[in-house]
Amino acid sequence: MSIEKELNARSGSKCELCGADHEISAFEVAPLQNNGRVDDYISVCGTCKDQIENPEKADANHWRCLNDSMWSEVQAVQVIAWRMLQRLKSEGWPQDLLDMLYLDDETLAWAKATGEGEDKEAEDFHKDVNGVRIEAGDTVVLIKDLNVKGGGFTAKRGTAVRNISLDHNNTNYIEGKVNGQTIVIITEYVKKS
Repeated sequence: MSIEKELNARSGSKCELCGADHEISAFEVAPLQNNGRVDDYISVCGTCKDQIENPEKADANHWRCLNDSMWSEVQAVQVIAWRMLQRLKSEGWPQDLLDMLYLDDETLAWAKATGEGEDKEAEDFHKDVNGVRIEAGDTVVLIKDLNVKGGGFTAKRGTAVRNISLDHNNTNYIEGKVNGQTIVIITEYVKKS
């Protein structure tokens, strides 16, 4: 029996990540662990495959499907779920799923084999005035009055800014709503609450 036939039998001809039933193909989970047998592959739809292979195209909302598929008994599905959650963890909710996900030592080693999820020494992260890491969705408090350019108001010290988003191009900036207006805030002027 060919790998694709075995995968279709195992997956019910559906994507083993999101459950879609169109554009299904075999996806090799590198590096191979089982000598190229079916256990080294998963069935994926075109959308999942494209986003796995092209990290810049990853749509975090599409990957909410991992909430279900990360519990698969198929080791290769667990590996890809872990890798995608690592890739998207700055969104906030993937970190919650990673905290719940348990992989045995062998599966975790396979998942880490491509370098996904490694903290790169040169990689900076957003941090508040006290050096505490700030994540997307956090609440921060302004530590000084900030004149909002173009907004016509001053954001007062002690104002809580909820559900912030991160500027992925510069770790010194975050965005949040103050007085109903989205503003850019320098991280050294906030503390995580």
